[in-house]
Amino acid sequence: MSLELDQFRFKSWFCCVTLHKRLSLSEPWFVKYRDNTNDKQWWVWVSLSAFLHPRARVGTMSPAIALAFLPLVVTLLVRYRHYFRLLVRMVLLRSLRDCLSGLQIEERAFSYVLTHALPGDPSHILTTLDHWSSHCEYLGHMGPVKGQILMRLVEEKAPACVLELGTHCGYSTLLIARALPPGGRLLTVEWNPRTAAVAEKLIRLAGFDERTVELIVSSSEEVIPHLQTQYQLSQVDLVLLAHRPRRYLRDLQLLEAHALLPAGATVLADHALFPGAPRFLQYAKSCGRYRCRLHHTGLPDFPAIKDGIAQLTYVGPG
Repeated sequence: MSLELDQFRFKSWFCCVTLHKRLSLSEPWFVKYRDNTNDKQWWVWVSLSAFLHPRARVGTMSPAIALAFLPLVVTLLVRYRHYFRLLVRMVLLRSLRDCLSGLQIEERAFSYVLTHALPGDPSHILTTLDHWSSHCEYLGHMGPVKGQILMRLVEEKAPACVLELGTHCGYSTLLIARALPPGGRLLTVEWNPRTAAVAEKLIRLAGFDERTVELIVSSSEEVIPHLQTQYQLSQVDLVLLAHRPRRYLRDLQLLEAHALLPAGATVLADHALFPGAPRFLQYAKSCGRYRCRLHHTGLPDFPAIKDGIAQLTYVGPG
């Protein structure tokens, strides 16, 4: 057992003992677990459980109890500071600005692009979005590191038709459109009408017309079954999953069920590790229909938070 884990367990144990004595509990409920685990997450849970014990919520907590938990709280804040910063920037500050401005973050980003980017220059528009996300508001977009991976894969595969699920502000859409071979076609799907309206403006501002990039405003589960009949899309050479990770598996199985993936087709899944799509990855590895590879990266502006793009190559029905 590491010295670091011993220290962490001691802090948690001290919190539990202190609270037990303070509340005069009839049974030290945590004793039987003292030597049964080395899992650090378990000791976090034990400490917080002690803190939230029903007897602990009665009356006012004494300073001694608060001080007993201070080392644990400080340890958690230091260790997970990157996640705390992400929470503040992506949730708290964004919600505040949404309320104050009455605009979504994508709309505020597009206003910045209009005044700082060069129309008709996709590269400059992407750089402007990166700068705005780093210095103004965290956009939560794909970012330049993942963007280079995406463009390289699109250029290598040279797909005649690409399907993107999750347009968002249009950042990854521009990356794909730039890397398409001559005559290539991109269909991108966004369920939020306000976000889709911003993405449409950004795509046209970059100089791509509807023959190259077609934006569909609908949910992925409604669009996929009608791609062949309504959008004249017989099969898809490359798919980018960039909407909600919990929907990746459902949409992958829809693509399979409607025979939209030819042998050799590539499926890319953003945010494969954070927030993560474990059921999707488990299915892809175990079903026998895909060769899998993971491109490890970090989040834009938060490189310490590990993420990645999953690359699946379809080999045919199992």
